[in-house]
Amino acid sequence: MTSQSLAHDRRIQSLPDPLYNIPSPPVGWLGGHLLMYRRDPLNFLLRNAREYGDLVRIQLARWFIFQVNHPDDVQQVLTKQAHKFYKAVIYKSTLSEYLGNGLLVSDGDFWKRQRQLAQPAFHTKRIQAYADVMSEYTQRMLAKWADGQRRDIAREMMRLTLYIVAKTLFDADVSGERHKVAKALEVLLHSVIEESQIIVRLPDWVPTPARARKYWSIDTLHDITMGIIKERRASGEDKGDLLSMLLLAEGEGGDRMTDEQVRDEALTLFLAGHETTANALTWTLYLLTQHPQIAQRLRDEVDGVLGKRVVTLADLPQLTYTEQVLKEAMRLYPPAWGFARQAVEDVTFAGYDFPKRTNFIIIPYVIHRDARWFADPERFDPERFNAQNEPNITRYAYLPFGGGPRVCIGNSFAMMEAKIILASIMQRFVLTRPSAQPAVPEALVTLRPKGGMPMRLTAR
Repeated sequence: MTSQSLAHDRRIQSLPDPLYNIPSPPVGWLGGHLLMYRRDPLNFLLRNAREYGDLVRIQLARWFIFQVNHPDDVQQVLTKQAHKFYKAVIYKSTLSEYLGNGLLVSDGDFWKRQRQLAQPAFHTKRIQAYADVMSEYTQRMLAKWADGQRRDIAREMMRLTLYIVAKTLFDADVSGERHKVAKALEVLLHSVIEESQIIVRLPDWVPTPARARKYWSIDTLHDITMGIIKERRASGEDKGDLLSMLLLAEGEGGDRMTDEQVRDEALTLFLAGHETTANALTWTLYLLTQHPQIAQRLRDEVDGVLGKRVVTLADLPQLTYTEQVLKEAMRLYPPAWGFARQAVEDVTFAGYDFPKRTNFIIIPYVIHRDARWFADPERFDPERFNAQNEPNITRYAYLPFGGGPRVCIGNSFAMMEAKIILASIMQRFVLTRPSAQPAVPEALVTLRPKGGMPMRLTAR
């Protein structure tokens, strides 16, 4: 069945005829491209860009989605015409079950209000106050590491960043409940992907093991977060953290967030504030095991700046190569590997008129590996981000934190945290991979290494 005939099947979303001129991979016999996408989403999307160009038409089950691969068109979606796009329903509907109406899924005037209320918590001076906590928690982790041990670095980074985000943003110690929180977040990540790819969906009232896991995850995350909020409400204490600011922030009319709104933002920051940074660090450490000369240069910088001292906020401006390494790792393995938008009104770009409700996907993992923007794109080369080269990178060709009005609110927080953790690890240990097999990225809500990241520790 051709794309043209599919369009006239009532079960398939209809499109204006000119949009069928946009290149598309051959359609599968069931679900369009869905089975190919599910089998290997990253390589499917990468091949699309390389074989079909800057705009690719994809059919996932009964829906058409357009893959946007050129930075100029990305800029149209994220910045120049950002007001015409909301978060796509295909992910938003699932994420909202867990995160309510937090910044990650909300849109329009409500999103603007919430963003304005939360923004002061991420002011440069405020997040700098968190540096000591980040360093302290990292040293606690390293004190438990020993020469010759094998540890799953992915799990270690998840645990560390969970502790840090709970302490710095909510002044809470979740160590006693960490395993429940980590498990609930794990279920969340898998559920979002699975539900967005279901071809035939059972009615909501049909009980399944997957739904039981999902509802357990929702209840666990909501209960733990709401408990922290109610405790803070009862004490009335202003601890100067994000939670205090959310509870005390007032809109123009003097209105404040309800407990549920605060909970939604807290859950969003729990997820975004530890998952992405943990993955960025995991992939960075993996790449360093594959490139010992770069790892040695990084150690040389850390030794020269820190000696045997614990890293502090004052050291960070001197750790320039450390930052280059992190940025290049996020180019090859962006934790936020892709995101989706839906047009809320008719929109024109790339020479086409798209009707309201058209869906688009932007895949940093793909754009970051385009040889037009990054020479020899598969090569790990932190020099791309030195003071001379970084200003020449094509705008919107590098998107580890998104772009436009919805750029990640915590990007400065994340970079500071990642630099502190990476420098501290490199100062104390040499990490090696016990297996010669390359790590395989798994495209969940974030980009995780499939099966974890086991490594051997050698004390320096």
